[in-house]
Amino acid sequence: MKLSEFMVLTTEEKRAILVKEGVPIAKRDLLKHMVFLFQLSGYYVETYCSKQSKAIEEYRVFHDPEFLIPYLQAINIEKMY
Repeated sequence: MKLSEFMVLTTEEKRAILVKEGVPIAKRDLLKHMVFLFQLSGYYVETYCSKQSKAIEEYRVFHDPEFLIPYLQAINIEKMY
């Protein structure tokens, strides 16, 4: 699925695509959210999940590797070999 196609999906459709096609890469802990990073074909998706309600409150999509910097220490490269 192209990034432009993902962007126009509904919230429920985005969640379903991530469960079906997304590769979980890493997570990070923020004050009010747990952020999960997924990789799809040629781009990445962050899901911002409320710590209180456990619901996904926001999806952020990017393809620039610069946005991976907050995850670099959390990504276990040995699992990829």
